[in-house]
Amino acid sequence: MPGMGNSELPIPDGLELRPFRGVRFAVDDPAKVTSPPYDLISDGDVHALLDSHPYNVVRLILPISPPGDANQPAPADHSGESTPAPGTPANPRTPPAHSQPHGHAPSKPASTPGGPAEAPPSGRPATAEQPGRAAAAPEARSSEAPPARYGQARDTLQAWLASGVLMVDDRPALYVYEQRGEHVVQRGLIGDVCLADPAQGIVLPHEDVMPGPIADRLALMSTTQANLEPIFLLYDGATGTATTLVDEVAATRPPLVTAHTEDGLTHRLWAITDEAEIDAVNADLHARQALIADGHHRYATYRMLQRQEHATRPQPAGSQVPSGASPLSRRAGGGPWDFGLALLVDSRAYPPDLKAIHRVIPGLPLPEAAARAKGAWRVQDQGNLAEGMAALDAAENPAFLLAGAEGVHLLTHPDPVQLALAMPADRSDRWNSLNTSILTQFVLPKVWGLQDDEKTVRIVHHDPYAALRLAVETGGTAVLLKPLAVDDVLAVAAGGERVPRKSTSFGPKPRTGLVLRTFAID
Repeated sequence: MPGMGNSELPIPDGLELRPFRGVRFAVDDPAKVTSPPYDLISDGDVHALLDSHPYNVVRLILPISPPGDANQPAPADHSGESTPAPGTPANPRTPPAHSQPHGHAPSKPASTPGGPAEAPPSGRPATAEQPGRAAAAPEARSSEAPPARYGQARDTLQAWLASGVLMVDDRPALYVYEQRGEHVVQRGLIGDVCLADPAQGIVLPHEDVMPGPIADRLALMSTTQANLEPIFLLYDGATGTATTLVDEVAATRPPLVTAHTEDGLTHRLWAITDEAEIDAVNADLHARQALIADGHHRYATYRMLQRQEHATRPQPAGSQVPSGASPLSRRAGGGPWDFGLALLVDSRAYPPDLKAIHRVIPGLPLPEAAARAKGAWRVQDQGNLAEGMAALDAAENPAFLLAGAEGVHLLTHPDPVQLALAMPADRSDRWNSLNTSILTQFVLPKVWGLQDDEKTVRIVHHDPYAALRLAVETGGTAVLLKPLAVDDVLAVAAGGERVPRKSTSFGPKPRTGLVLRTFAID
């Protein structure tokens, strides 16, 4: 019964990154089984990834509903993507032979029931903008039987572990992760981050979340009992012990994994298993503060899953984190749900790239959007999208670019009286100056009479031409934004505020599928 568990949660006293036994693919070309983070995968990308390799990780992070599954799933964080026609992926092959990685040999776990994984059946998960498929509240969703597609992911994961497609590293490790490409180098540590209430100031969110994606990820994590992809955290490491060790490992030790992905990046992974080195890392991290760069919905899911597991499972004696314990002894306490898979990057050593996230308003024709905007903004016609983007970049904030089938318009110089009346008085001046805040508080509700929700507003990451295409396809208007400034995001988060949903896209984001974490093994 739910009331039988211990609902008290461990309270960390500082930032901690716990080692874990990584689960990794044993394939000849690891790039073929990886993918972008789940919320950056378009419908066309899903099919391409399914076709790229029979064991691509997309089969786990975006499982496909079997035909006839009446229990509709909560939507993934795909507000901005359309749903493709169902298709059947290629059948899996026999697991390929593989060579032992350098320096850190994985071991096959005890055999689990089931043979080689079968190809996921067709039927793409619903997205939030589909009529009649609104997400249930996370609390309600967690008490329902999970849709069959989540069970499909669990069964596939277990079958891949049993057959040797996925192998488990022998020793708990923190993993040094490097992404390198033209004009891009980023290094950090992958491990189990302690879960802390944002009020503690240990792990800071900076962006609002929506219930649909949390419900979806909660169902997936609770059914698979796994963290299948890391969230992305930034911290100011001041080139301390942790960063020095990361750079030393990358420069002097052979990697476990090297993968060259189609985006031109090379991904390398090393394992740190020495307890003294791990302890030194955590001693350096303990007093520092991490900012969630990417993965707000997944971090919220981590904490919801933690509460759910503590409420429903009997807690073993000594599982609570003792007050005043050292980082190493604290790692012995708590269950696997008290931590979540994360990449932690020193933003001083490796400054992040912050890109814009655009909006599309289906069903709002561009002429109507521009006509309504003229009552509150200066509206200037642009020759084409390229000229419009250049004008947007040169314009003073706040400014937006509207685009659709009928043309392109630049919005600048809002009416100061109307703008001041629209922005909330209980927010800081910096928050009220953000373009995403002005969009959600002024443009959408006051100018266009719309709400910023998952059904009304669709999201397109980075690419203005993709946003324009979606606007044309849906008879709507694309709203193109400048990226926020990193300093503004950090200041808002430090002040205890959160920017509106989908305001930031930090990069480069960690590649999914290089190392996974399962609760039973961890």
